[in-house]
Amino acid sequence: MPEALEIERHRAAIARPDISRPVRLAIEGSILNQDTTFFDYGCGYGGDVQRVKNLGYTSTGWDPYYYPDVPRTAADVVNLGYVLNVIEDSEERRQSLIQAWELTGKVLIVAAQILINAPSKTQLAYNDGIVTRRNTFQKYYEQQELKTYIDEVLNVDAVPIALGVYFVFRDEAEKESYKAIRFFSATSTPRVRIPTKRFEDYQEQLQPLMAFFTKRGRLPVKGELENEQELLSEFGNFRRAFGVVLQATDEAEWDAIAYRRSLDIQVYLALTHFDKRPAWQKLAPEMRHDIKAFFSSYEEACLVADQKLFSLGKPGVIQTACEKSKIGKHTRGALYVHVSVLAALDPVLRICEGCASRTIGRIDEATLIKYHTDKPQISYLSYPEFDTDPHPALKASIGIDLKTLFVTHRDYETRANPPILHRKETFVTSDYPGYEEFAKLTQQEQELGLLNSKSDIGTREGWEKCLAAYRVEIRGHQVYPIQES
Repeated sequence: MPEALEIERHRAAIARPDISRPVRLAIEGSILNQDTTFFDYGCGYGGDVQRVKNLGYTSTGWDPYYYPDVPRTAADVVNLGYVLNVIEDSEERRQSLIQAWELTGKVLIVAAQILINAPSKTQLAYNDGIVTRRNTFQKYYEQQELKTYIDEVLNVDAVPIALGVYFVFRDEAEKESYKAIRFFSATSTPRVRIPTKRFEDYQEQLQPLMAFFTKRGRLPVKGELENEQELLSEFGNFRRAFGVVLQATDEAEWDAIAYRRSLDIQVYLALTHFDKRPAWQKLAPEMRHDIKAFFSSYEEACLVADQKLFSLGKPGVIQTACEKSKIGKHTRGALYVHVSVLAALDPVLRICEGCASRTIGRIDEATLIKYHTDKPQISYLSYPEFDTDPHPALKASIGIDLKTLFVTHRDYETRANPPILHRKETFVTSDYPGYEEFAKLTQQEQELGLLNSKSDIGTREGWEKCLAAYRVEIRGHQVYPIQES
């Protein structure tokens, strides 16, 4: 390596057409909003700074090359996006992370390039990275390596959000609350079945109470409901007020919400076992109230969660849970489910997937989750046209080995003959938009015998040959005979 080599670090800046993925994830997760201030540490051309400002947020940024005169100021949310991986000096890299953290009031966003496929052997090795054709430096991290680096330098517990993206929280309770919310089941408020006179008289006042129970699976405690005084003055306590709701709705639906919420807590607590499980007082107040509502104690809640977690290590547990699942498509060696049904799965399967997502975060592009029953692995499959294409093609897959935490990636987008899906309704539940349309198409295809040769129709070319042989075509989600010309 020539000593005179000078890295042109500023050339690593990227002019993006949209908000960068790390900042977008912070906005989607309500980490960054109009009530928070934003600072971009190493902002490059300043694209994120301007776009965040355009949203009406307080936003500024600094860059040693493009905006060196802008003061580095403290902010609620600080973004250190794809900066660490372009700094060739390890000590300067470390100091950049520390300085960004010192400016952070609430959450530090750290993003870096992740090594999925090995860099080309023709690239020039330099320090602990490589020199690119643009004469910039790139340090490629493995996902777990990046977390370890952040944790050790800052003495924190960084939360994985996506591949190469971590959030570092100042407040322990806020961190745990954010982690728990990611395992919340999506539920809808039970509909009114018997509109009693008393319910109709107070329906507007009861709506916040119904919304709260839908979200938390329990009644509120003092101080948790905005219109608390109004309800208490009329009904005396929340239980009496909710009794009016129960008279107009199906109590079993509310019980189901509460049960699912208790499972959400078990999944969350099971996955805290891998890190330093938070002390009771470090949990957010609402989480403490949740645990009190569903368990006799925090210790009991953790014990129940750990029992489910430890069961994953027993032979055949995952395979049995997959085989018993009434949701998803069963194949030899795997269970495939749509990402929308994750919260409806057996808690054991949710915890299993959580073992993957706690390492790599959520995969934005994932459409299906594949549970391998013959090896400890979870795969995330991307089918961008799942909703609109009757037989969508696989675009990409990301797999994580649950033993080694090694991440692999496969790209199918440029393949002329990619794998495609059939029987889309089997991956989702009956309330999924398009379910009926998917099911009717499958029924048509079965009646015509199109699905008989499973081994031949799994790819686009094989499927097209099958359609040609039967002289049919698919438009929308219906099969039509090909008209003779």
